[in-house]
Amino acid sequence: MRHFFYHILPIAFLSLLIACTPTPDNQAKRMKGVPNTYPDYTDVTIPVNIAPLNFLLRDEVDAVECIAECGEQRICVNAKGNEVCFNEKEWHQLLLSAKGKDINMTLSARYNQQEWRQWKYQWHVANDSIDPYLTYRLIEPDYEIFNHLELHERCVENFDERAIASYKSVGNRCMNCHTYANQDPNLSMLYVRGENGGAILNQQGTLSKLNIKTDFMSGGSVYFGFSPTGKYVVFSTNNIIPAFHSQANKRLEVYDKESDIFVANLQTHTILRSDLLADVNVQETFPAFSPDGKYIYYCSAQNVALPQDVKKLQYALCRIPFNEWDGTIGTKVDTLVSAHNVKGKHSVCHPRVSPDGKYLLYTVADYGTFPIWHPEADLQMMNLQTEEIDSLQIVNSHKSDTYHSWSSNSRWFVFASKRDDGLYGKPYFCYVDKNGKAHKPFCLPQKRPTFYDHFLKSFNAPELGKGKLPFKHHDIKEAMLKEYVTFQ
Repeated sequence: MRHFFYHILPIAFLSLLIACTPTPDNQAKRMKGVPNTYPDYTDVTIPVNIAPLNFLLRDEVDAVECIAECGEQRICVNAKGNEVCFNEKEWHQLLLSAKGKDINMTLSARYNQQEWRQWKYQWHVANDSIDPYLTYRLIEPDYEIFNHLELHERCVENFDERAIASYKSVGNRCMNCHTYANQDPNLSMLYVRGENGGAILNQQGTLSKLNIKTDFMSGGSVYFGFSPTGKYVVFSTNNIIPAFHSQANKRLEVYDKESDIFVANLQTHTILRSDLLADVNVQETFPAFSPDGKYIYYCSAQNVALPQDVKKLQYALCRIPFNEWDGTIGTKVDTLVSAHNVKGKHSVCHPRVSPDGKYLLYTVADYGTFPIWHPEADLQMMNLQTEEIDSLQIVNSHKSDTYHSWSSNSRWFVFASKRDDGLYGKPYFCYVDKNGKAHKPFCLPQKRPTFYDHFLKSFNAPELGKGKLPFKHHDIKEAMLKEYVTFQ
C-alpha cells in the first residue's frame, strides 16, 4: 500500500497543477500585429540546432499559453505569469521535424484574470545549422576600460556556459577577445595585457605564451586574424587613447594615436612587415585574412590632429595581396570602399570575409575606430563578386550594431548589438540564405527570459566556433607563468 501511495502521489500532484493552470477558451480575442515579447523572437529565421527560444510577454498578464507546431509535432506551454519556457528535449524534436519549414506559433495571454488575447506568427527553421559554440568577452559597459573581465564559452545548442579566461586567474588584468582560426577550437588565440602578459596561443589544448612585440612596433597587439593554414597571424599594434565627450548624448570616445599591421610566422617565430601597412602618416588596423589566404583585408585612415579632429578620423576599407606559401606581402593596396564613399556613413571597421569567400561583412560609423560607443554604427555587407553593398536594413537598429563573426558554413553570422537600451551589448544571430539575403536577427536565447533584465555585463566580441575549446580558465593562469616564445 505504501509503495502504491508513493507512486500515485506525484501523478495526482501533476494533475492538480495542470488543473490549476489557466487555459484560453475559444473566445480569445485575436490581436493584430505582433505581441510585446522579449526577446523579440517573432517571425525570425532560426538554425535547426539552436537552444530553446524562451521568452516573456512584456504586459501585465497573469497566465500564458504558447503552442508551437509543425505538422504532427506540437509543443504546448501553459504557465502562470508571463514567461514561456520550453522543454529542451521536446524543443529539439520539434526543430528536427521542422527543418526547412515553418513553425506556427499561437500565443495567448490572460489579462485582468478574465480577458484572453491571442497572437499568431511563425518561426522559420533553416536547413543550415550554426556552429555550436560561441565565445565572448563579458565586460562592464561603464567609463572604465575593464574590471572583473572574463572570456566565456557558451554552447548555443543548450544553455551550458563556462569561463575560458577569468580575471581571477590573471590578476584582474585586461584581456583581448578570443579569436579562432577558421572557427577551429584546436587553434585559437587571446591576449592578456600587463606584466608577464602576452598572446596565449592554443594549439590542440597546448597553450604557449608569445611575445610578438618588437622594438619597431609602436604599441601592443590588439586585433588578430589567422591565415587559412594557421601558419600566420596578422595583427595590429594600437596605441589606444580613451577620452570623454562633453556632449550629454555621448559617453566615451576611444581612438588610436598610432596603429600599424604586421604578420607573425608561427613556425619560424619571425615578423613580416611592409611599409604599406606601417606608414607613420596612416592609421592601419582591423586586419583579417581572406579565406583563401590571398589577401589581407584591413582599414586605413589618414592621420588627423587628435583629439580635437576626431570626427575627421575616417577609415577606408582596403586589401593588400599576401602569398601564404612564401610569406610575402604585396606591393599594391586596393581601396574597396573609400572613406568618402561609404554607403550612408563615412568610416569602416571590422572587415570579415565569409568562409566561402562570397561576402565581406563590416561595420560603418560616422567616424572613429571604436563603434560600440557610436549609436549610429551599423553593419553592411559587400558581395565580393559584384561589389554591390547591402545596407542590411532588416539587421540594423537605431543603436550600435557592431563586432561580428561568421559561422563556418557562411550561412550565419553573430554580432553585438545595443538595440535594447544603448548600453548593454548582446549577441544577435542573422541568417544569410543562398541568395545572399539577410533575415531578421534574433538574440542569444537564455534559460530564463528575464536573464538580460538583471545581467550587468556587456557581451563583447562574439566569435563562433565549431567545437568546444580544449582548455580551461586555470590553464590560462599556468600559461602566464611560462617562458616567452619570442619573435624577431
